[in-house]
Amino acid sequence: MQEATTSKNRESPDTREFLQRFQATGTVGLYYVAFLGMRTYVVGRILENVQRGLPYKSWDHLLGNTEIDKDQLLRMVQITARTLSRRKEEGRLEPDESDRLLRASRLFAYALALFEGQADAARHWLTTAQPALGNVSPVELGATEIGAREVEALIGRLEHGIPS
Repeated sequence: MQEATTSKNRESPDTREFLQRFQATGTVGLYYVAFLGMRTYVVGRILENVQRGLPYKSWDHLLGNTEIDKDQLLRMVQITARTLSRRKEEGRLEPDESDRLLRASRLFAYALALFEGQADAARHWLTTAQPALGNVSPVELGATEIGAREVEALIGRLEHGIPS
């Protein structure tokens, strides 16, 4: 019981926001943008933000909220450390980078939903090779849109108890 309380206390405001909305609606919806520090759940506004380029702090939010290893997250979002450093100086990500960051946030949200809010379990699953994904980790596969869709499809099957 103490472990659950400790885990609960470690949750960031962004994670609490996502989990509250997920539990209230029973759907991931667009609530995954909370992991980027966003609080707008209207698709048009999210699209505008992505097209303009998300602020650099969105990267920091996702890194902190997921606690996924920085190098793994960089590979997933397909940004080099050097480029990320430039984006930090500029204060903003490019639109294509923003879109990939949003995709990484979405995958984390689906994994977190699968594991009923247990971030450690979701993170472990995302970073571990999965037989149903050809022994590739969801983080690796999630570096492309088609790969991310395969991860989401697997999560859907697992939620419904369908063997992979």
